[in-house]
Amino acid sequence: MPIRPFVASDREPLRAILQATGVFRKEEVEIAVELMDLASEEPTQTDYVLNSYADDDGTVRGYYCIGPTPGTASTYDLYWIAVDPGVQKSGIGTLLMKHCEELISSKGGKLIIVETSSLPQYTPTHRFYRRHKYESASRIRDYYGPGDDLMVFTKHL
Repeated sequence: MPIRPFVASDREPLRAILQATGVFRKEEVEIAVELMDLASEEPTQTDYVLNSYADDDGTVRGYYCIGPTPGTASTYDLYWIAVDPGVQKSGIGTLLMKHCEELISSKGGKLIIVETSSLPQYTPTHRFYRRHKYESASRIRDYYGPGDDLMVFTKHL
């Protein structure tokens, strides 16, 4: 299967993918990379689970990062899901999402929370979540900045 646990050598290809999407601010990319470093340096931690998609030749094309939501019984956060823009719309995002949902379910997860921006460049992201049966649960105006609302999507498993 092309989806496998994240390994340290995925870090730079995934950083490049996050930058290439054109939707993540520099600070957001750095946070994602910090979580990759944490996963590499502390393999026994369970707060963040990362899985990567790699082609048969080993080329990393995407990943996701999830974690149990602190203080809840069966809620998980989907922190990151990203696919190389050069191969978007090829089904990799759907494979990653299905893998993510199956993994969460296998860990007893019942609810997935996704937070994203309302900016126009995120419209394809919103469509992606809706296509995968995520519902718009809330919106907080000006959360990230003026005119940049926080949009929360949820899915019950």
